[in-house]
Amino acid sequence: MDLRVGTSGWNYATGRGTWNGIFYPLPEDRQRGFDELSFYAERFNAVEVNSTFYGQPRANVALGWARRTPAHFEFAVKLYQKFTHPGMTTDTTAISQADVDAFRGGIDPLAAAGKLGPILAQFPPSFHRSPEAVAYLDWLLGTFAGYTLAVELRHASWSDATVDTRALLRSHHAAWVQIDEPKFDSSIRQDLSAADGDVFYMRLHGRNAAQWWEHDQAEDRYNYLYSAQELEPIAEKVRQTAKKAYLFLNNHFSAQAVANATTLRKMLDEPVTAAMPAELVERFPDLAGLVATLPRARLL
Repeated sequence: MDLRVGTSGWNYATGRGTWNGIFYPLPEDRQRGFDELSFYAERFNAVEVNSTFYGQPRANVALGWARRTPAHFEFAVKLYQKFTHPGMTTDTTAISQADVDAFRGGIDPLAAAGKLGPILAQFPPSFHRSPEAVAYLDWLLGTFAGYTLAVELRHASWSDATVDTRALLRSHHAAWVQIDEPKFDSSIRQDLSAADGDVFYMRLHGRNAAQWWEHDQAEDRYNYLYSAQELEPIAEKVRQTAKKAYLFLNNHFSAQAVANATTLRKMLDEPVTAAMPAELVERFPDLAGLVATLPRARLL
C-alpha cells in the first residue's frame, strides 16, 4: 500500500489556533529563509491544499510548491469553490470552459513534476442528492476526467442511495471520500470502506459536536484532539486496503492535526524520522516516545 498521511493545509498563521509557536517557530524566532512548506514536507509526504478552494490556482505558485518539496511529495488539491459551492446551482452553464482551463492550467506544474495527488471536490451539506445533483456530479467528474478524483459528499441523501452513489463514482474511477466528523440527523453515514475507487481517501475533521454549528470563530469547529483509542480503529480500516491511501487531518486548531497525523503514521508503521519541535512535543506529550525532538525555537 502506498500511504500518504498529512494535514489539510500547512499555513495557519493567525487566530487562537495558530501553528506558530507550536509546529513552526514564532516569526521573531525564525532564521532567515525559513519556509513553512519545506519544513512541513520534511515531516509528511502529502498535504491537502486549501487555498485553491478560495481562488483559482496559479501556475507560478504551484511551480514554487513543486520546487520547495521533495521528489516523493504529493499535493491533493481542492477544487475551486465555483465548481462545488455556486449557491448551490446544478446548472452546468454557470461554469465556463475558461473556468475549467484556469484550474487545469494552475495545477499543471504539479502534474508535470509528478507531485499532483487527487483533486478533491468538496461539496457542502446543502448539496442533497437529486436527479439534477446527480447529473451535475456526473458532468463535473467527466469534465476533469484524466485526473485522480475524490468526492466529499456530506448529506445523508447520498448514503441513503449508497449503491447508486458508488456506481456513479465508480464509473469515473473516483474515490468516495470517507469522513470522520460529528454526526447529526442529516449527516452522511459511511463505514470507512475503500469502496471501488482506485484510491482510499479519508478526511478527519475532528468530533467537536458542541462547536460544529455554534462557534465564535470558524476555527473553533476544528478544536479537537483524537485519542489513540479513537485513531486505532481508523488505522485498522486503512490496513485492510491494498490501494493507495490518503489520510488528511483537518482538526487544525493549535496544530492538533500535526500531532494526530504523526500518531497515525506510527500506527501504520510509516517511518517518522524527522525531528519535531520541542514546543509541539510539550503541547502533545504522547509524541515524546514517537519522535525525536528539535531544540526549542531553533528549527534550522
